[in-house]
Amino acid sequence: MYTRPVMKKLALALLAATAIVAQKTDNPFLGRWDLNITPPNGAAYPDWIEVTDTGGKLAARIQPRGGGAFSAESVQTEGSRLIVNARQGTRWELSVEGGKLVGAIKHGDTGQGTIAGVRAPLLNRPMPKAWNNPEPIFNGKDLTGWEPVGNAPNHWVVKNGELLNEEHGANLRSTRKFQDFKLHIEYNCPDKGNSGIYLRGRYEVQVEYEPVDENDRFHSIGAIYSFVPAMVDLPRKPGTWESFDITLVGRHVTIIRNGVKTIDNQEIPSITGGALDSNEGEPGPFYLQGDHTGGMLYRNITVQLPK
Repeated sequence: MYTRPVMKKLALALLAATAIVAQKTDNPFLGRWDLNITPPNGAAYPDWIEVTDTGGKLAARIQPRGGGAFSAESVQTEGSRLIVNARQGTRWELSVEGGKLVGAIKHGDTGQGTIAGVRAPLLNRPMPKAWNNPEPIFNGKDLTGWEPVGNAPNHWVVKNGELLNEEHGANLRSTRKFQDFKLHIEYNCPDKGNSGIYLRGRYEVQVEYEPVDENDRFHSIGAIYSFVPAMVDLPRKPGTWESFDITLVGRHVTIIRNGVKTIDNQEIPSITGGALDSNEGEPGPFYLQGDHTGGMLYRNITVQLPK
């Protein structure tokens, strides 16, 4: 039988050993990061990465500035750095400095950009107890309160109280920014049409009537592009008026399409392709995608804010 002093020493030794193991297994790269990538010649653009460890095997999921999220080919540590072999010979070399992610993107020996990232905010907020009355953010007369995005030609016009994108060109965003909200918006998507409704300018609700077998559930109409699929399949109605009622609080989204709840309080883990920025903790605008196809129509756009 051990004496009390000996037992105390053993307990302290066990605690010290446990602390050492914890330090060795603690990986500062794990989690979600909001990124800004600056190419050698050009403006910075938003990106995102999530690093996970499953049974000692590292993995990463990346959301590039355009298109869908993808899994990195391989992830490993080299000393204090994290090496992410993204895809097609592109390599990310990452470090954590002062709680921030820094690094470089290379293809072979050629630098393709620098990386600066911060931890993505949790955005865990309770559902508001009450909401203000709906207010219109499109007046049905002109583009007051809206502006084109980027350098592409603007083909958004107002006709018959409706917002029409005559042909593919610029995206269109609201001049106001929003945090948590309820959005009502009606849309008319032509056959083979493709657009999107961006929440806070960062999270795309897919709007499309492309051929049925062209998109999976994560990239079909009503999905949060790449991340949250609609859980209910509804009839296709190209060329007719339909509606979305979208509630976004923090990261959690609920979508009612044509009166049917298709996404119920699901977390959006990341910005999506086409996001205006990666500043997830900040308010942002609505924006309507106009750079895919023409012929999209929107009307009766209203928003409710928490009281």
